[in-house]
Amino acid sequence: MAETLGSLCDKLTVVKLKQWHTRHIQRRQCLSLQESALQREINEFIVDALEGRIPKERLQFEANKVYRKKGNVVAAVQGELGEVFSRLAEVNCALWHEQEKVYAFEKVADREKCSVVKKLALLNLERNRCMEAIDKNFLRCVRRKKRTGKRRCT
Repeated sequence: MAETLGSLCDKLTVVKLKQWHTRHIQRRQCLSLQESALQREINEFIVDALEGRIPKERLQFEANKVYRKKGNVVAAVQGELGEVFSRLAEVNCALWHEQEKVYAFEKVADREKCSVVKKLALLNLERNRCMEAIDKNFLRCVRRKKRTGKRRCT
């Protein structure tokens, strides 16, 4: 998949989670380089999009998740760019901690295993909705800038 602002934001939140959870010096240094690179890439992406160097068709890609909707309800993700980015960070934190249970799945009580798997699936759906909402918000900003000349994304 080509990068969108949503996918870049997702990557940055995951790098921040890795930084938070590691004590290993070399790993932290590597993650710091990744963080800086992603910050630059996000900044360049935004400027390039606002200046028209990225075609609007490349600013948004639907996840096109195929799943049974009945019994898998995920709330709509709403809000402006900053709010949705914040929600993405929250979802990735929750996803991180739920995934940790899977790494020691043998320690999860049998009666809780289905719940863990279900929660992972729903969190992943919400994560994708957050990335899509970031992309939709940003696409609106780019269109507004082209229409009005204003670069503000609200």
